[in-house]
Amino acid sequence: MTTLFLLLALTPVRAQEPQRVDVALVMAVDVSLSMSYEEMGIQRRGYAAAITSGEVMQAIRQGAHQRIAVTFFEWANNTYSREIMGWTVIESPEDAELIAAKLRTEHVRGERRTSISGGIYHAVEALENMPFIAERKVIDVSGDGPNNQGLPVTAARDEALAKGITINGLPLITTGGYGSQFNIPDLDEYYRRCVIGGPLSFMIPVNSWDQFPEAVRRKLVLEIGAVPDGILPEDRRVVPAQITFGKPYDCLVGEKLWRQRGFGLDR
Repeated sequence: MTTLFLLLALTPVRAQEPQRVDVALVMAVDVSLSMSYEEMGIQRRGYAAAITSGEVMQAIRQGAHQRIAVTFFEWANNTYSREIMGWTVIESPEDAELIAAKLRTEHVRGERRTSISGGIYHAVEALENMPFIAERKVIDVSGDGPNNQGLPVTAARDEALAKGITINGLPLITTGGYGSQFNIPDLDEYYRRCVIGGPLSFMIPVNSWDQFPEAVRRKLVLEIGAVPDGILPEDRRVVPAQITFGKPYDCLVGEKLWRQRGFGLDR
């Protein structure tokens, strides 16, 4: 018996392997001042409804591990990020409802400036420090204006893509909120050319707030399933990333617009 105890004491204890998930999804949501208080509430409720939908749960069950990991934070300038929910596994409707309950809590006003690059960098940091092993890593960025502060958005995007991360977009082509004069009419094209990228990346433009809940639901289903066939040719609102040899797009349009309005370009 003594020999057995000695052998057990000398046997190295293996560290528990991190849980495996089909996708690690960072939901990065714009709360810059161009978003009104009411619009920020619509965003929160839209994500809560999408996460608990039957379609999203079905997409999760179709994965090899039948579970995903998600985290949700709000961003504005390049120093502002507010975590609403840390890394959490979803593998049952009960898990999804717990997350939705957090998203339905009272929200606060955001901060000035729009730094999509800052949001991407924060999302990358979250993915690099997550306690899971993910088959895919995805950043889900939603916002209503172009980058106008911090490093250029293309620099942040390219660094994320180099690490095997996919970035998808939910450009909100809406009006309202303080600072909406810094928005651009072709935000969908800006997201396509300057923000999204990586394997099977895509965006879904939102032209009015009544479209938001459905757009989020469809976006999550595609991100979790990552099935190209889910993007139907006749579906005009889902736009895959693609290489284009047309006229170059100015990805510094937000920074230039800020200066044209009489403001300096602080970093």
